[in-house]
Amino acid sequence: MSKHELNDDSVVVIVGSGAGGGTLANELCQRGLKVVLLEAGQRQSTATFHNDEWFAFNQLAWLDKRTTSGNWRIAKDFPNLPAWICKTVGGTTVHWAGASLRLKEHEFKTKTIYSDVKGANLLDWPITLADLEPYYAKAENKMGVTRTNDIPGLPGNNNFKVMYNGATRVGYKTVHTGRMAINSRPREGRSACWQLGFCFQGCKSGAKWSTLYTEIPKAEATGKLDLRPQSMVLQIQHDKSGKATSVLYADKDGNHQLQKARLVCVAGNSIETPRLLLNSSSSMFPHGLANSSGQVGKNYMRHTTGSVFGVFKEPVHMYRGTVMAGIVQDENGMNPSRGFAGGFELETIALGLPFAAAFLNPGAWGRDYASLLEDFPNMAGMWIVGEDMPQESNAVTLHPSEKDKFGLPIPNVHYDDHPNDIAMRNYAFKRGAAIYDAVGATRTVEVPPYPSTHNLGTCRQSELPRDGVCNKWGQTHDVKNLFISDGSQFTTSAGENPTLTIVTLAIRQADYIAEQCTKRNI
Repeated sequence: MSKHELNDDSVVVIVGSGAGGGTLANELCQRGLKVVLLEAGQRQSTATFHNDEWFAFNQLAWLDKRTTSGNWRIAKDFPNLPAWICKTVGGTTVHWAGASLRLKEHEFKTKTIYSDVKGANLLDWPITLADLEPYYAKAENKMGVTRTNDIPGLPGNNNFKVMYNGATRVGYKTVHTGRMAINSRPREGRSACWQLGFCFQGCKSGAKWSTLYTEIPKAEATGKLDLRPQSMVLQIQHDKSGKATSVLYADKDGNHQLQKARLVCVAGNSIETPRLLLNSSSSMFPHGLANSSGQVGKNYMRHTTGSVFGVFKEPVHMYRGTVMAGIVQDENGMNPSRGFAGGFELETIALGLPFAAAFLNPGAWGRDYASLLEDFPNMAGMWIVGEDMPQESNAVTLHPSEKDKFGLPIPNVHYDDHPNDIAMRNYAFKRGAAIYDAVGATRTVEVPPYPSTHNLGTCRQSELPRDGVCNKWGQTHDVKNLFISDGSQFTTSAGENPTLTIVTLAIRQADYIAEQCTKRNI
């Protein structure tokens, strides 16, 4: 691994090492650029992962204090944990389930196609599916996505078999074990999935794609990457012309360090990315860096989520096998006759008993809830992943009084469910229950959203600078050498798990950055 000097202003500084930042770091290193990759968390490995839900949660999760507001259920049940994301090298690619789906053509043009959804701040993306298709192909090959590139699908566990039998009985046609960035056979020196059932706790086998042990080691092998774990970025600084010049961060000992930069790419997830820009305000950017539009932090999206669990007479043991290798895709299309815009996926989900106790009905107590937990071995589960509507008022802002240990304002996450989101969730609850009822469920349980989700928006792409924060390359409208490189740049959420698209955008962004650097435009 290389070491770059703090005063080396030829380096690209990337903040965050997850799907966007970790991928971008490798892509740029492969193109010959020097990269400093700053990650707030520690570096773990397949050897240090634990197949223990609560241990792994405390080992990997981002637990720095955050506050919440709004009418969403999270503000009531988990007021200081709006999102279950990771603070570790590899970011949330250590924790994610592996589902890898392409966005659909119509989802890039929601303002045009969905027409006027009252209260929604819809905007067409400045790119199309055609723009991304060649990069989607590269991402799928890089990540080893099943059902692409002649890679077979993963085997179906009991949880999937229950879903499949029920879904096909009620008439669904597109039901399979998904397109998953988890090896169904050995690939690139990593084994096939061991079917352990602890996908969220870090993959012990390394079968699941994660930048921790794919992109980052490849970047280190080039001699161009300087990875700095336990480096919490505090501020992006700029010169009199408004050009980003350096990044201020606190190292593992709490000492402040200033890394100079040729350009800066921010990939801190949709909460920390806007927080960093807002905390980088100056006399030139009084409302936050790259925020002349006032859109930094706005239009926070987290997908329309919820779960349905079915209880059966016989054991299912849903926790055995790959967690999310099961999907029903028939509902993910534009069909306003259902009473809402956009679509959703139904995907298998499994919680161990400790998490089931915490998430099935937060705060519940009594005989009925105890009987549900007693039926845990007989449960099957599915998760709703649907397109939620962007609302300008759903926003990440700086807390007016609470500060972190570095003296910076912590983020507050405000979210109100849009009526379209509620209508979609209620419809999806009924469809999930129908699937389980079709195969003899003795009971079905609707579970409200919990912190596991997809954080999107807050620095969205836009054609016009007034409407968003960055252009179609993730390049901020206000600062030419500042890029957004994570899910923050999503203009709308679409109805698919976003990681494949984040990786796709990072590969595309790397091409653009390399070209612009060669031309000396940045």
